[in-house]
Amino acid sequence: MAVATADGGIVLGGSADVGFSIQSISKVFGLTLALGKVGDELWKRVGREPSGTAFNSIVQLEQEAGIPRNPFINAGAIVVTDVNLGGYRPREALGELLRFVRYLAEDETIAIDDEVARSEAQTGFRNIALANYMRSFGNLVHPVELVLGTYFHQCAIAMTCRQLALAGRYLMLDGCHPDGGRVVPERRARRINALMLTCGHYDASGDFAFRVGMPGKSGVGGGILAIVPGSASIAVWSPGLNENGNSKLGSLALERLAEATGWSVFSARLQPAR
Repeated sequence: MAVATADGGIVLGGSADVGFSIQSISKVFGLTLALGKVGDELWKRVGREPSGTAFNSIVQLEQEAGIPRNPFINAGAIVVTDVNLGGYRPREALGELLRFVRYLAEDETIAIDDEVARSEAQTGFRNIALANYMRSFGNLVHPVELVLGTYFHQCAIAMTCRQLALAGRYLMLDGCHPDGGRVVPERRARRINALMLTCGHYDASGDFAFRVGMPGKSGVGGGILAIVPGSASIAVWSPGLNENGNSKLGSLALERLAEATGWSVFSARLQPAR
C-alpha cells in the first residue's frame, strides 16, 4: 500500500515498491487524456452510468446501439482508446499516454510490460468481439486491430503502489499537479472522481461505495487506485481477486483505512490532510 497525502507526504506499507500490471486502472489516465482532446463530445459515444454487468459483457451493447454504459468497462475503454488514437499511430498514442503517466508520477522509469501486452493480445477474444460489435454500429473510427493493439499495451503498463499513488494526486488536488501545474479543470477532476465512485469497480461499484466510500478504480492485476479528494491518493495491490475481478484484500485494506481515518466522501469527518 502507498498513501500520498495532500501535504506532500507519502506513507508506504508492505511491497509498495514491487511492480505490477495496472490493467484497468490505466482507464483513468486514458479517460483524462480523451476528455482533454474532445471534452464533452466524448459522452456522445460513451455513457456515464453503472453497467451492473461484468466488465467484459456484450449484452448491453446490443440493447443500446453500441454505446457502452461507461468508460471504465472494457467496451467503454476501447472507445476511449479510439478517441486517443485520433491523429496518431498506435506507437505515438501509447507514447503520449506513457509520458502523461510519467509526468503525473514524476517518474521516468514507468514502462509497458511487453510480455503482458502479448498475453493480452493472445487471449483477448471477448475484447475483439466487443470492438467489432461497436465498429458495426459505427462507434469505432479506427481499424479494430489498431485500437485493440493500443488498448492491450495500455493495460500492460507496470507500476508500483508508490508510483500509482503519486500518479493519482491530480484527482486528490482538484485537477492540479503538485508542481502547481493544472492537469485538468477542477470540474473535470470532480467528474472523473464521480465516475470512479459509481463505475470504477464494475458490477461491484455499489458495494465498494457502501463499504469504502472513496472514488476508486480496480484492475484485474490486483491493484486499486482510490482517491480521497483534498486528502489522499491511495494505491493498494494484492493479486487475489473476488468474483467481480476486484482485489479481495485490497478492498478490505481500504475499508479498514476508511473506518480508521474517516476518509469517506460520505463522512462528516473527512478533512484535508495536514
